[in-house]
Amino acid sequence: MNHPQRLHPLDNLRAVMMWLGIVLHAALNHLVVESSLPWHDPKTTKVADLTFIFIHAFRMPVFFILAGFFVAMLVSRRGYGGMLKHRMRRLGLPFLIFWPPIFIGTVVLVMLYVHLMVTGVVGLDSSLMQIDPALPMINTMHMWFIYYLLWFCFCTALAGVFSKRMPDGLKKSVAGGWLILASRWWGFIALAVPLAVTGSFYNAGIVSTSGSFIPQLGEFVYHGLFFVFGWYLYRHQESLLDLYSKYCWGYAAAGLVFWIVYLGLTGTVQVDPGKIPHNQFWLAFIYNCASWLWSFALIGMFVKYLPNQNRFLRYMSESSYWVYLVHMLGTLGFGVLLYNAPFNALTKMGINILATTLVCLATYHVLVRFSPIGVLLTGRRHAFGSRRKFNNGVHSPCDTV
Repeated sequence: MNHPQRLHPLDNLRAVMMWLGIVLHAALNHLVVESSLPWHDPKTTKVADLTFIFIHAFRMPVFFILAGFFVAMLVSRRGYGGMLKHRMRRLGLPFLIFWPPIFIGTVVLVMLYVHLMVTGVVGLDSSLMQIDPALPMINTMHMWFIYYLLWFCFCTALAGVFSKRMPDGLKKSVAGGWLILASRWWGFIALAVPLAVTGSFYNAGIVSTSGSFIPQLGEFVYHGLFFVFGWYLYRHQESLLDLYSKYCWGYAAAGLVFWIVYLGLTGTVQVDPGKIPHNQFWLAFIYNCASWLWSFALIGMFVKYLPNQNRFLRYMSESSYWVYLVHMLGTLGFGVLLYNAPFNALTKMGINILATTLVCLATYHVLVRFSPIGVLLTGRRHAFGSRRKFNNGVHSPCDTV
């Protein structure tokens, strides 16, 4: 197997998923449906709701599939101990360093936003904040992905210890079972069932994140299943990546059908988030069928149409970690600046997405790319004017993030 040649399309996919976080969080400002978040722009649009439901269906599933894939790659190259050391350096240390200032900055921006909503002027008054009591005051924010990924890495290392005592026949049977689910046309249906059970505990069948530092069982199971899928995808990448590439448009079309059905049901079905009603299970099942199908489709499309990197894609990939860390400050900050702007919701969303993207990329280029921060996040520091070449997929930023 020539593993490195397979990394570029997945690296490109990860970069695009990172950027979609800007789109998703800019849309949060303009939702029509009631949100548990304390901030909200006066201009709303159904497009924001559809954008959120659409991106949420595949973005984090794809993230965790890729995360499981790369962790499996690290284990194959460095062993379980080396994988943990690498993940702590690339994930744990940045989380410890960046979470405090980003948390403080986010709290300040939310307070400014809420003060503007209540009084009409910018200010800071913590008494105006109305936080959902079910959500923790001190939380991981959007950085919950890194936090859960660290937990999954520890669980992987622990599972590696126990796997040494498992019979080889049992391990081959488990791997073979995953290959069947990943390769058969009906596999997504079976894979969606446990996610539907988990989603039954959440409003509209969509698993939402609490941001709690105490891992929540539903979130752990939901995202963990995608992570484990990515682990086995690495083992069977030759056959599965070719399969997803061949049928990518079929997966995309099938996922769209499930997503449209979900939209139709959520418009007519009463949902009680405090119970586990029959219809809530089916909402979650239909939604997660779309999640699996679109995950397969996106992986296949990037393998088929973006198998290599050019300068633009390479730059976007190398900046994606930084963009992920700081983009929430941008979507919130520009949300405050645009609050009283005489534009409709779609225009505000577009300006916010563009402005946040440009600021994130500018700060990456000035503050990160050529500095020790870049070394911390990606394991390398770029020299001014350097043009590092990627020859035949020999090296990829996937190795470092």
